[in-house]
Amino acid sequence: MEFPELLRLIDERSTAFSAAVAAAPALDAQVPTCPGWTLLDLAHHLGDGRRKWASIVAAGPASTPPPPPVPAEPAPQDPSALLPWLAASTRQLLDALRSAGPDRDCWTWWADSESPQTSGAVARHQLQEVAVHTYDAQLTTGAPQPLPTAIALDGVDEFLATCCAGAYHWPHTPATLDYHATEGRSWRLSLTADAVRLTRSPAPTPADAALHATASDLVLTLYGRIPFDSLPLTGDRRHFDLLVAWDPDEQP
Repeated sequence: MEFPELLRLIDERSTAFSAAVAAAPALDAQVPTCPGWTLLDLAHHLGDGRRKWASIVAAGPASTPPPPPVPAEPAPQDPSALLPWLAASTRQLLDALRSAGPDRDCWTWWADSESPQTSGAVARHQLQEVAVHTYDAQLTTGAPQPLPTAIALDGVDEFLATCCAGAYHWPHTPATLDYHATEGRSWRLSLTADAVRLTRSPAPTPADAALHATASDLVLTLYGRIPFDSLPLTGDRRHFDLLVAWDPDEQP
C-alpha cells in the first residue's frame, strides 16, 4: 500500500473510531475486547498513542525512544471535548508522517523483525492500530463492522512481518503455518531455530497447520479479538497454540 494511501486510511479509520465513540450512550461502557477498559480508556489510549508516535517520527533516527511528549492538555474526560482532542491527535500523527515522508529512519519496538524501522513502517502499523481499535469501539456500541478489505489484507501481512517474522529463535519443533484469506492471498510462517521467516504466496505444499478465513477475521484473530480456533483450521492446532503463547523478545 502506498504511503499517501496509508495516511488517507489512518484518517478515515480515525473518523470511524470517533463516530463509534459519538454513538455510545455512555463512555463508561466496558470494551469487551479490551478487558478492564472503558470506552473512555480506549479513546485516551488511541489519542495518547497517536501523539506519542508523532513525536517518535519527528525525532528521526534513534536507538531509544524519545521521552514521552509533555501534553499541552490532559486527555479530556468531558465527552464534548473528547472528539476534538481525538481529531487533534490524528492531525499530529499525520502531520509528522507527511513531514517525514515514508523513508525516514526512526525508533520502533520491532528492531529485530522483518519490518523496517522507518516512518513508512510506522504509518503501516498505525493504520492497523486504529483499524482494530475502531472495531473495538464499534463492538462496544453493538455495531461491529469487518475491517475494510484492503486494510485487512495489508494487516495480515503487516502483523506477520512485524510481530512474528524476524531474527528470532523458535524454541519448539520447527513448523510451517499458513494463513489463507478468502480474498485470494496467502502467507506462510516458517518457524525454525535459526529464524522465523515470512513467505508470501507460498508453494502449495501443505503446511503443518493452516487458518482459512476472511482477511478481516485473520487480522482480528492475530490481534486476539476473536479466538483462532473459531476459524476453519486444518492440521495440528497445537502449533498455533505455541505461537500465540510465544514471546519473540524472550530469546535464549
